[in-house]
Amino acid sequence: MSVLVAGPEPVTSRDDLVAVLERGCKPKSEWRIGTEHEKFPFHISDHSPVPYGEALVDGGKGIRAMLEGLTRFGWLPVYEGTTIIGLESPRGGGNISLEPGGQFELSGAPLETLHQTCAELHDHLAQVREVGGELGLGFLGLGFTPNWHRDQIPVMPKGRYKIMTEYMKKVGTMGLDMMYRSCTVQVNLDFASEPDMVKKLRVAVALQPLATAIFANSPFTEGKPNGYKSFRSHVWTDTDNARAGMIPFIFESGFGFEQYVDYALDVPMYFVYRDGRYNDVTGQSFRDFMVGKLKGLEGETPTRGDWVNHLTTIFPEARLKNYLEMRGADGGPWARICALPAFWVGLLYDQASLDAAWDLVKDWTAEERQTLRDNVARQGLQTPFRNGTLLDIGRRAVEISRAGLQARAQGDGAGSPDETIFLSIVEEVVATGKSPADILLEAYNGRWDHSVDPVFKEYAF
Repeated sequence: MSVLVAGPEPVTSRDDLVAVLERGCKPKSEWRIGTEHEKFPFHISDHSPVPYGEALVDGGKGIRAMLEGLTRFGWLPVYEGTTIIGLESPRGGGNISLEPGGQFELSGAPLETLHQTCAELHDHLAQVREVGGELGLGFLGLGFTPNWHRDQIPVMPKGRYKIMTEYMKKVGTMGLDMMYRSCTVQVNLDFASEPDMVKKLRVAVALQPLATAIFANSPFTEGKPNGYKSFRSHVWTDTDNARAGMIPFIFESGFGFEQYVDYALDVPMYFVYRDGRYNDVTGQSFRDFMVGKLKGLEGETPTRGDWVNHLTTIFPEARLKNYLEMRGADGGPWARICALPAFWVGLLYDQASLDAAWDLVKDWTAEERQTLRDNVARQGLQTPFRNGTLLDIGRRAVEISRAGLQARAQGDGAGSPDETIFLSIVEEVVATGKSPADILLEAYNGRWDHSVDPVFKEYAF
């Protein structure tokens, strides 16, 4: 994958904004896989959420101490003012960041193979377990907090989250739940050209409800079943519809980088970062910014960094930067984190598989795509579609993905000829028709005796 670099260069025209996206075009030999995953920290003693807390040197046992403890492995601290808010690799190998409620996120390095992705994940989780164990902290792989009320969740000390928190209250009913109580896994992938980007983005958006169903892993809220397979996905249906959803315009004739820029120009902004502080510009557009009419920053010229920051605050089911982000999956345990990039790499990184995936979805109507999105959070793989269910589509899509991984023929050098091993858990889901949520609900109604507490042991990293 490519990396968006937030530079200080001024952007003064639509062409400048398009150029940021065009920089993502690169030959297949340079395509990479970037995997991001979030997880909930909790106190092992009582399964309560973890506050930011005091410094490690002062005996702190919260998020701050966790970040400071991980520096023993070579991670470099990232500060907002004098507050440590994340970590970065000294070798460009990804970063660790905090979501609003303390969700701990690894944004992995751009890697060539899924074998490397899972090795990176293994190393990260080993480090997290070592430091977390010393602090009495565990980490949970789920899509939504299973028993915490929103008012229990601590707030991380990041300026942008203060702005977003106040704005979310104005634009939807579940934005704060998204910010403070949800976790996701996503994969970031490259494209060769504008036509390649268009086909991949269309496939990604059309099949995102399928990814939601396969990886559905959030059936509990505040200690009880909530009636959904993916409550995290449901939350996104009324978070901020001006910046989320199925972006149907990408299926229109003539869609390309310019049309995505036009869309992003009118998505309301959150903030502009200047001189070490976040300036609240909520509700105003980047189009206003381009002509110097941003209230509070009149006459200010936007930079490429401002545009990059703005692109990160747009939340469709699949997102275009100068790479593509697949955003539809719930957080989950180790094997499922590796499985998500396997599913999408198999579909999108082999031309024959990409063509087959496009053939699978190209005649779907905008209404059909939206209906899938509307219903999948509750019904999962059993969501009706045409003369069958989404599970029927899933079985075909997983076959296509497997063929794509086989065609890539990326072995591990130790006996595995390709990356299909990482798809096995997805193949089990579509073979049985049981998502992770279905398995959780079976446990809740059976051996867990109607308690969600066992999830903190069985789904902890």
